[in-house]
Amino acid sequence: MSTLMQIEGVSQSDDTPTRAPAMPSLVPARASDRITESLKLEHQLVKIPYEHLKKAMRVSTRLVEKEVSAVVAGVADVIDKDMSKEEAVQHLTSLVTRLQGLKRKLDESKQGEQYQVQRCRARLDHLGMLQGLNYSKDNEARWNHTRVQRILVDYMLRSSYFTTASELAESTQIQELVDSDIYLDARRVMEALQNRNCSEALSWCSENKSKLKKAKSKFEFKLRLQEFIELVRAERMMDAITYARKYLSVWSSTNMKELQQAMATLAFKSTTECAGYKILFDVEQWANLARQFKQDFYKLYGMTLQPLLNIHLQAGLSALKTPFCYQEQCTKDDPLSQEIIRKLAEPLPFAKHIHSKLVCYISKEPMNEDNPPLVLPNGYVYSTKICSEVVELVEAKQGSEARGTNVQHHGLVLFISLIKLMQVTQIPPSPNYIGSPSGAF
Repeated sequence: MSTLMQIEGVSQSDDTPTRAPAMPSLVPARASDRITESLKLEHQLVKIPYEHLKKAMRVSTRLVEKEVSAVVAGVADVIDKDMSKEEAVQHLTSLVTRLQGLKRKLDESKQGEQYQVQRCRARLDHLGMLQGLNYSKDNEARWNHTRVQRILVDYMLRSSYFTTASELAESTQIQELVDSDIYLDARRVMEALQNRNCSEALSWCSENKSKLKKAKSKFEFKLRLQEFIELVRAERMMDAITYARKYLSVWSSTNMKELQQAMATLAFKSTTECAGYKILFDVEQWANLARQFKQDFYKLYGMTLQPLLNIHLQAGLSALKTPFCYQEQCTKDDPLSQEIIRKLAEPLPFAKHIHSKLVCYISKEPMNEDNPPLVLPNGYVYSTKICSEVVELVEAKQGSEARGTNVQHHGLVLFISLIKLMQVTQIPPSPNYIGSPSGAF
């Protein structure tokens, strides 16, 4: 009891409240900062199942309101109308059947909601692995491994490698942490747009009408405009005018300029050479619609416009990118020697290195006071450790006469004369910044 009172900050001796002692942090400060920064990119992990849950609940609510209103109206008809007993029984039986159908649909909806709740819980548990009492280096390593798998699955899904993504998710048992279902829905819309069909995209807009309106999206308008243009392309002018009156007139208050330009195509037709109207008939407009859909789709679920894999790679590349990476002498060990990585790092600034660091070209170990750099007669720099190992190798093969060594100490720079050593071992010349000529100091 006394422990409970102390925890609650209440003294037993008097009524003066005392502050409970602060609990020591169980997560190291540096690790805590790293975890906090990592979690900033995990917004979509929880938001996607949460949005699914909200959508399922909205559908259930509308269904209940619609069916209950119909049943109440049906009962009122029975009361108001003069029906025979058989007619009344038949009418009420149909209403009961309708309510039974509502119950069946609600049961199915409940299962879907429970599934989304389960996914939310699994993801919250995953994010909570590194918090408080749960933190340990082993847990952090497992969490990072799972995170890498999630990022890879996300990249595959965005790239339409659905089978590979599904197999990876199953093999690593992270099905509840990935969102294959929404990408399959998006795939259906994308394939329809690639086939120059707007029906699937319009259905998607109808399902998410309120959120798209809140985001001020013009995607539905562009779809309607494209369908109008296709009618004009087919020279079905009267159908195009009827379509415009039915579907495009509602957008006149916000998109009058685009509507006026589109209406002019009735006179110019698809064969026009006028640049302002010719562009509306360009097949590239379908690709623009696909890009617009992707942007709205990602925003709808709070997802990043770029794959998480690209974002994490760019974070690392921002520390590696230097002017030397774009020179011909760039080593193959440098990730930026690959063209695809260079393209990914193109929008990034060069890394800011205040303090220079030398790394041995052969051993890839840093050169410092424990492993001083050695400047060879050819002007290149290597670590003491690797030169010693090469000397031992030469001694073992050719004896002590194979080397002519003259070491001079001058500060941290050691000058060594190993002419035969260079001939025997054929040490490759080091590039700048990684075992550089003495002038680079």
